[in-house]
Amino acid sequence: MKRLVVMALVGLGLALGIAAADTPTTIRRDGVVLTIPQEKRAEVIGDRLRCLVCQNETVENSQAGLAKQFRGIIRRRVVKGETNQQIVDFMVHRYGIFVLLKPPLIPLTWLLWFSPVIALALGLLVLLLARRRKQQGAPPLSPDERDRLKELLS
Repeated sequence: MKRLVVMALVGLGLALGIAAADTPTTIRRDGVVLTIPQEKRAEVIGDRLRCLVCQNETVENSQAGLAKQFRGIIRRRVVKGETNQQIVDFMVHRYGIFVLLKPPLIPLTWLLWFSPVIALALGLLVLLLARRRKQQGAPPLSPDERDRLKELLS
């Protein structure tokens, strides 16, 4: 019986050792070797940045070559120990504010943020002007026009 218990414990120990050995502590992605927490940080940063080729996809979700280069830049900077904000600031400095998926509300982006409101206001203005023009109707005929109309109808 003792022998069976010892064998079970040894087997359990081996199974746990193999499972622990199979769990990776580093990841190689986009040409950079990172730890799992570093990879998670890089993914968070990549989700804040726009792919300049796809434009409505994040750097992490895009398959474009430029997005792959961006991911490599992000991961190398994460490994160097830069903060998330430092990495985002570098990308904005190098590629412009358009690289941010959610740009900040600053004078440079006012048109971007307020264009839906401006478009709605212009649409309402056009609708009101069209309605006003429709309500006025045609002006009455002048006496000369009435005579000409009678002549054509007869």
